[in-house]
Amino acid sequence: MAGSAGSPCGACKFLRRKCARGCIFAPYFCDEQGATHFAAIHKVFGASNVSKLLSQLPVNDRCRAALTISYEAQARVQDPVYGCVSHIFALQQQVLNLQAQLASAKEQAAKSYSTGSDNSMNPSWLQYSENLNMTNQQQPISFGNDENFMVPEVLNDIYGSFGVSSNSMISLDHMQTNSMQWSFDQA
Repeated sequence: MAGSAGSPCGACKFLRRKCARGCIFAPYFCDEQGATHFAAIHKVFGASNVSKLLSQLPVNDRCRAALTISYEAQARVQDPVYGCVSHIFALQQQVLNLQAQLASAKEQAAKSYSTGSDNSMNPSWLQYSENLNMTNQQQPISFGNDENFMVPEVLNDIYGSFGVSSNSMISLDHMQTNSMQWSFDQA
């Protein structure tokens, strides 16, 4: 049994069933907030499908899968037509807008430098801004074996600000696993 003091995990609580010793959901859905998160997962994917999916994955990949499934289910509940794809489109549009702003700023700086209107300007700042742009780009989410996968900023919009602590659990508002704890502070 995963819950504290013999209570069922969040998934079993939502499904109104007894939480067995080897419950596939117990490590990922605590008895406190897990039922709320599992409700969206059950509505979108179905408990049986998620159970099959988790059981087919290696144990070390199940945590990330549970987190991803929960995120996708929440996105689908909030936007039934596009789900998480609407967030991807919004981020792609933001990248295009920022690239256009950068090109415009470079053009203005080049014009200003070529006309000599500001002799204190040095073209080296353009190279610095390009280097800064290259180093600050967020890498895509990797669901491989590395432990440092990045969470898109769009999660902050949905769940509030995101923080990681080094306890022995991972949570999407207390979703549990065996490696670390993730928490979402409501904004």
